[in-house]
Amino acid sequence: MATKAPLVAPGAVDALTARIVEEAGFPLVYVTGAGVANAMLGAPDVGLVTLTEMSERIRQVADAVSIPVIADADTGYGGIGNVRRTVRAYEDAGAAGLHLEDQEMPKRCGHFEGKTIASPREMLVRLQAALDARRDPNFLIIARTDARTVEGLDAALERARAYRALGVDGIFVEAPQDVAELARIGTELAGTLLVANMVEGGKTPLLPAAELGALGYTLVIYANAALRLAARAVQEGLGVLYETGTTASILDRMLSWPERQRLVRLDDHDAYERGLKARIDS
Repeated sequence: MATKAPLVAPGAVDALTARIVEEAGFPLVYVTGAGVANAMLGAPDVGLVTLTEMSERIRQVADAVSIPVIADADTGYGGIGNVRRTVRAYEDAGAAGLHLEDQEMPKRCGHFEGKTIASPREMLVRLQAALDARRDPNFLIIARTDARTVEGLDAALERARAYRALGVDGIFVEAPQDVAELARIGTELAGTLLVANMVEGGKTPLLPAAELGALGYTLVIYANAALRLAARAVQEGLGVLYETGTTASILDRMLSWPERQRLVRLDDHDAYERGLKARIDS
């Protein structure tokens, strides 16, 4: 991040999507809490996913790719002890970092209305617990503030400066509402690892990564672009199947049979199995 910013990290809700992210050439992948809630539970992003469910999904993703994994940790899944446990669980699962937010439970998507924000002191305690818990000093602790839509941008920036002063590795000001706000965040937090969240249809305007980099952002996440692209394709394809009774007319919109097996590395699996049996037989 220090040398190649801005980096774009698409979100993944499962190992297969993460592998597609890697094969597309992206330098890291983001495990999205909202996407996991949508895909695993068919539920909105309102704090329903548990630490155990999220850490297991991170483990699956990290095992499938060689690029770093950054993950959403919501509010830390409870009190101070839960925050400590979250950091250790994410490290053990293979994540390279996480972000913690300053909402109170039940948390809500940063682009939803109706959020409740914890006090700055409570968030500082939460963040210090996370910093104390990590065992790898290179494991990133990113502080996210959702104060913009509750208390305004001035308050969000004041919180961000306090979180940075504590010693976190990065800052994520969620839901700036125009280019001027994005620019102001970049200026007032210059020199900080800054996260920009591009949510299609959300509160923040969509800007190209190069433009965000020029404004001072280090990491650009597209948390649910892949999920939403896939869901639309499934909607359309199954509509055709329902109407016609066959998928014959939409084969060109599917992964081919060989490409599907290549993506899940069937040849590697079979070659290993053959080699292992040959070693035992010899």
